[in-house]
Amino acid sequence: MKRIRVLVVDDSVVIRRIVRDALAEDPALEVCGVAANGRIALSLIKQCSPDIVTLDIEMPEMDGLEVLRHLRASHPSLPVIMFSTLTQRGAVATLEALSLGARDYVTKPANVGSVTLAIQTIRQELASKIKALCGGGEAPAHPRSAGPLFSTPAARLSIARPIEIVAIGTSTGGPNALAQVLPQVPRDFPVPIVVVQHMPPTFTRFLAERLNGDCQLPVCEAVDNQSLQPGHIFIAPGDFHLELETRGTHVHLRTRRTPAENSCRPAVDVLFRSVANVFRARSLAIIMTGMGQDGLRGALQLYDAGATIFAQDEASSVVWGMPGFVVQAGIAARVLPLPQIAMELVRHVRESRRQPEIAHVH
Repeated sequence: MKRIRVLVVDDSVVIRRIVRDALAEDPALEVCGVAANGRIALSLIKQCSPDIVTLDIEMPEMDGLEVLRHLRASHPSLPVIMFSTLTQRGAVATLEALSLGARDYVTKPANVGSVTLAIQTIRQELASKIKALCGGGEAPAHPRSAGPLFSTPAARLSIARPIEIVAIGTSTGGPNALAQVLPQVPRDFPVPIVVVQHMPPTFTRFLAERLNGDCQLPVCEAVDNQSLQPGHIFIAPGDFHLELETRGTHVHLRTRRTPAENSCRPAVDVLFRSVANVFRARSLAIIMTGMGQDGLRGALQLYDAGATIFAQDEASSVVWGMPGFVVQAGIAARVLPLPQIAMELVRHVRESRRQPEIAHVH
């Protein structure tokens, strides 16, 4: 099997060695070159023909954003993973890099205690992302491989009316997908939208701020005990699960640091499960681009409750893992290219609220 060729770009000798050693332990990967700055990196592209580039954001001479702009002009299809610090500056620069065409990012390990642990951390996160972005087989080839998860239900549009909430789950490629979908939702949209995007603390706050500047609806990072308001978009905060809780006639947001699920916190499954418990058939769930299968179990619970599920299609997904598993499970009523998701979610919600309510039939 041909190994995936990786070019590692970082001005830190220590980080270059850690990344090179971490990736060298994976037989599917080959570090074809290392560069200490952006100019060297650009000159190495032709020499070593990498399949993917890991790119540090903060470098002297030519920073990662400038290198990325050059790469997008000269090699528009070459995948780039940004290597970022878990800081405010790193978060802002990472979101800018994603908007410029970087496929994903990895945060540099901090306070892990040893080089061995740092290598292990990078290997677990970075190697899997490299393989997913370079065709590592994220979508399930055999739907029944996950055993009892797949009950092969017949996909259908829910006939329960009206839709009272939209829940969105996404991961790799999600910031750009959200930036394309959410600004198209009109200012008179009648229901709340809750979102889980796999991101660490600080990053989610700046994602919410960035989206708030582009969207017609107000966007904020969710706060514990906040009231769920129609016509607002709430982003799950990094390192906290987002859940819904009914108190009397009102629904409130809860942010909790309960154990990670699917190695994620926030996890899409946690949000979807909560939405199923509170809103049942009056829910529309949308699963978009992302690695792994977070969201599948929650989507199955939503489906069993009578909710409607939309999934992003493979061609427009950066990684067709999360939506792919939902589609293969047979529970997606619509499989949509990214440019159509906003139009379809708005249409479905509005149509549901114009029609008389019909009891859901199992």
